[in-house]
Order: sequence, then structure tokens, then C-alpha cells
Amino acid sequence: MKLRLFAAVAGMVLLTAPLKSLPAELPSVRFDRLTPLGAEAGTTVEVEIVGADIEDVRSLWFDHPGLTAEPIPDRERWFSVTIAADVPQGTYDVRLSGRWGISNPRLFAVSHGIRNVPEAEPNNDRTTIQKIDLNSAVGGMSDGNGQDLFQFEASVGQRIVIDCQAGILDSPMDATMTLSCDGRLLASSSDYHGRDPFIDFTAPQDGVFEVLVHDLSYRGGLPYRLLVTDRPYVENVFPRALQAGQTAEFTALGRNFPEGAQPSSWTLADQSLQQLRFTASAPGDLLTEGRYRFFDHPSAHTVLPTAATCTLTGFQVQPLPGADPAFQPQTILLTDSPVTLESEPNDLRDQPQALTLPVTLSGRFDRDRDADWYAVEVDASGQYAFDVYCERINGCADPYLVVVDDQGNRVTELDDFGHRINAFDGHLRDPSGMIHLNEKRRYFVLVQDRYQRGGVRYQYVLTIHKPRPDFYPAVIHSQNPGPGGTNLWRGGTVYLDVVIHQKDGFNGEITITANGLPQGVHSVPTVINNNSRGTFVLWADDDAPEFTGPIHLMATGQRDDGEIIRREVRSYSRVDSQNGTSQPTRQLLVAVRESAPYRLMWNHSDAECEPGKAVDLKLKLLRREQNWTDDVTVQALAFPGNFSMTSTKFSGDQTELIIPLSVQNGTRPGRYTLALLGQAQVPFNKDSAAADRPKTLVSLPSQPFTIVVKEPVREGS
Repeated sequence: MKLRLFAAVAGMVLLTAPLKSLPAELPSVRFDRLTPLGAEAGTTVEVEIVGADIEDVRSLWFDHPGLTAEPIPDRERWFSVTIAADVPQGTYDVRLSGRWGISNPRLFAVSHGIRNVPEAEPNNDRTTIQKIDLNSAVGGMSDGNGQDLFQFEASVGQRIVIDCQAGILDSPMDATMTLSCDGRLLASSSDYHGRDPFIDFTAPQDGVFEVLVHDLSYRGGLPYRLLVTDRPYVENVFPRALQAGQTAEFTALGRNFPEGAQPSSWTLADQSLQQLRFTASAPGDLLTEGRYRFFDHPSAHTVLPTAATCTLTGFQVQPLPGADPAFQPQTILLTDSPVTLESEPNDLRDQPQALTLPVTLSGRFDRDRDADWYAVEVDASGQYAFDVYCERINGCADPYLVVVDDQGNRVTELDDFGHRINAFDGHLRDPSGMIHLNEKRRYFVLVQDRYQRGGVRYQYVLTIHKPRPDFYPAVIHSQNPGPGGTNLWRGGTVYLDVVIHQKDGFNGEITITANGLPQGVHSVPTVINNNSRGTFVLWADDDAPEFTGPIHLMATGQRDDGEIIRREVRSYSRVDSQNGTSQPTRQLLVAVRESAPYRLMWNHSDAECEPGKAVDLKLKLLRREQNWTDDVTVQALAFPGNFSMTSTKFSGDQTELIIPLSVQNGTRPGRYTLALLGQAQVPFNKDSAAADRPKTLVSLPSQPFTIVVKEPVREGS
């Protein structure tokens, strides 16, 4: 756990390092806290919002039509949220919408068969302890330098699950929880689902049981949702992979399962788990467009939600439909090859499990110090792609992979991978890479947890196949340094950071296009060429109507054999104002609001240049503020390394600049879409009628342009 904390801190240092560009300071709605964090389907609950630039927020935007909200009259920052009875159990994005646009999301949990109970203060000691019933969810708030106590009754032999949900619902609380009876400590927990505690126990007697909850550092004002239930509760399922187009049988493991469940041989914290078999099929469009579909945001993992999802194609399965369990959906990897199950014993290199390529194998580190060995032979020499999916399927381990040849020589080892770019943290501890293998040779593959842990939670999926170049595209809004939404000012521009994870050696052009743009909002096909990062720019007409709603981005590439690849561009959002962490969203939302103070435009939409040369581009500035003549500086915006320009500025009443763009020798011919970033001090006040308008830094990208790098002209040709 200390190692996980160190990794999180190290990631935070990387993610919060100052960027070359400064943050824009025009108002943008920021959503910091929602309380309570959830409710039961078929009920109405009052919620409070906390954030910045929220004084004109007039509605809440949910990513499911069954959740609606109305402002509560005469109670600022309070809304009445109604959850329809048919809203599926899961977590949903809720955002604030107002004069200053759309906010970043926060998570709101919907449950079935769990009654909502508000925390009743004071409840800091046994004299003021709060009594609750089983199958309740307490909407609580941590006390500064204090603790919360709850009391419930249970009968001997009754199995109870106590789940303190904070981190998995976007709360910064690092909760600690204990359970006691008659002054005797029965159990304690800290990090189980990510940093959230969890206790599973069987009542040793009829009696009254006490739950104590507090933040690890005793910070106050942090929300949590405490579930106390004897309803079905799934731990995980096996196997964790499914071939596309197939229906397969899975085994769910957990507690309090309905009729038909059987005892299993697995235990957790000395508690036996039940098992129940069920069948599942994958939705049909996931593999063809590289999608991932979820009911619950995958925030209970040992890795950040962005890393858990950005390089995964798959879906969540609900093992017990209709049983209304408290914690249900489980991630399944979707693959194009048949799924093989690990077969023990395979603990020794001399006793490996033989595999035939291509292979997708669902395995598990069954016990502490378990080592899983596999043997493979290839029919042709060349590169082969290896992947271990563990953190991405909430497998809890930190796996590594070693390949040894038939002479006992270590060929290579694979370990962590993934991009960290600003607030987008896609780095995880799953091994991935390409390894050269020779034909007519036998190779041994070792998969093991770095810390030699094992048990029912330590699952993984191993895939080995010939390379099939592919990519995972994602976007995250550019608001920096904190959370925000993709807000477009009329007559202005906004950009999204694009992050590309190339897979199996893909290095071609990727073209991103937008669908469903509202009236008056525009984009151009944006080309990212053999790069892990780019920008996607939207701009609005001066008279664009006010708008709040989703748009859809698709990415297209091509393999060397000419096959076209179409991939859904996944949307992510910053959700934490402290360390800039992010998570996946079901929708990419855009808002169009008030007028931008200036715009940067090109005299042309594209240009041509040869490697080793430069091209002059004409940039135009349109000022909308009367009598405003402050400098507007211009710099490169996330240029690929083989393009460069010197930062410059518009001065006084200057409206045109010549921008010399240099292309380095060796730049690969092809198309590249680029944008510049303008920054200026602009008079601004939220009250448009106010006489005092202090200078405010406003950063806006230029409209994009595409440069075509041509083959260099050879002498004598």
C-alpha cells in the first residue's frame, strides 16, 4: 500500500507540473462537491452543490434521462433530484449548467433496495451514536478531528457487508472503518476498493453492532456513502475475457447469493465465498469500434479510472440480474480469439501449461508466491505482441512478464506502460509490449505478481498474438489546472487535448472528426501523425445559439495492408481540483455561452512544406473589445517535436502576423494538424454593467490548420 501511495504522489508531481501556457481566467463552472453522493431508484432527494463560478447555475445535467433535478426555491445551491424507478443501479455523471457553461462531472450512485438515510449529527461517540437499519445507505460527511458512529442490529449467523464508498464516488476522503460489538473490536479496514474500506462479517451473536468511520488524516467536510446490507454482493467473476460474438459461462463469487448458489473453495478474510454460474454475451459493436461500456465507473480499482479504461476494449457484466446486489458490475475483456483457462499446476518452468497462438488466457494467482508458467512455440520468426490485463480488469495484482528461451536464457521482461499527459494519467502496472521470437524454438513465459501476492482477487488475462497495429484515442478538456467543462464562447475557440496510445506498432496517421455539432459550431478533420498527443479545436460563430449537449468524436486510421480502422474517441474529464486526476465519461459535453474577446484565424486552412525548410503562414487577429489594444502573445500549442516556431505577439492595432513555421529534416511526409495559443490581458467583469473591469488573462487557441509535409525534392530528379 505504501508503494501505491508513492506512485500516486509521483504521478501527482508529474500531472501538476506547470505548463508552458498559463491558465485562462474567464469564468468556467467548477464542480467540487455533491452531497449526498447517491440515492435509491424511485425516490427524490435534496442535494447540495459546492464549486466555483456557480452563482448562475440553474440546472443539473445527468448522463441518464431518468435522473432529473429542479432548483429548491430560496435555498441557494440546493436541488431536488428525482430518480425514476427504472434507472439501473450504477454510477452516473452529474454536471452543473449555468451562465458560465457546463462543469466537470461528479459521480452520483443509484441503488435498488437500499434505503437512503441522512447522517444525523452529533454522532461522535457512543452517547450520541446514530441508529440505522440494515439495507441502508447513510449520506455522511467526515468530521474534522472527529469520527462518525453508527449502530445496527443483526442476528447470529447473519452475513453483513459494510461498504464505505468515498473514493469510488469522487470524494477525496481516505476513509478508515472499524466494527465492534460490546466494546470488542471485530474487524477493521482501510484500503479495499481503491482507498475505500470494506468489511464482510458474519454476526457471531444476536446483538447491536457499531461502525466507526473517519478520514485517515481526520480532515472534515468530505462526503461518503456508507452501505450496510445483507443483500447479494458480488466480489468478482471468472473468467475475465470473452470472444466477440460468443456466449460463455461465467462463475460469480460473492456473498448472500440467491437460491441456486453453491459454496466455493475460496475465502476472503476467513469468510467463505459462494459461487453462482451465469451466461453472458458481449454487445455487438464494441470490438469493431474499440469501445468500453460500463454501468459503474471503474473507480474501485487499484489504479486511477483513466488508466483502468483508456487501453481496454470490453464491457461490464451484471452477474445477478434482478437480485439488486449492492456491488455488481464486473469488467470483461473482449477479444477476437477463443478464451483459454489457466490450468494448475503450472508453478515451475519444467511444468508449464502449453499454449497455442494466438491465445487469450484467463488466469489467477491462486495463492501467495504463485508463479504461472506457460510454454509457446511460433510458426514464424518475428515480433509478437504480449499483454497482461490485470489492473484494467480490477485484478488487484502488480504483474510482470518474463520470457525465457529453451536454453534457459532470459529473452526480456515486460512491465508498466501508459501515457501521463497533464491531467490524463493512463499509466498502469500491466505489462505490454512486443517481443521477437524465432521459429522452431520453444519459449517459456512467466507471469507473476511483483510482490508475490495471491488469492481470489488476483486475476489477470494474458494475450499473445502476431502484431495487429491499432490505437486507442482519447480526449480530455484543456481547462488547466483544475476541473472544468468544454465551454465555447461565441466567436471564440476551445481545444481538447488528444491522447493516443499506439498498439502493436501502429505509427500511421489518425484523423479525428466530430459528429453532432450544434448550429454555429465548427471543426475540421484533425490529423495526428505518429504521435501520442495532439489538439482538437472547436470554434463558434459570433451568433451561435446557446447550447449544452453531447458531441461525438471518431478516429480513423489505416493499417499497412490498407485496412481501415475506426475507433470511438473516448472522453475523459478532470474531477479533482487538488491533484488533477481524471476519469472516463459516457458523454463528451460542449456548452456555447457568451462572447469571446478575440479570435485568431488563419488566412488559409492548409499549407505545404518540405522537411528541412520553413513556410510563412499569415495569422489574423480579430479584437472584439472596444479600445482594447493590449498585446496578444502567440506560441505553439502542443506541437509535435519536428515542428517549431518562435513565440511572437500582436501589438497595438496590429491585426496580421507572419508566422514562420519550421519543419525539421527527417520529418515523415504526410498531414499534420496544428494550432497556436494566444494569450492576452483583457478587461473583464462578470457584471457586464460594472464600470470596473480588471485585466484578466484570456488564453484561446487559434483555429486549426493542416500542413502537408511533402517528399523532399532530390537533386537531379
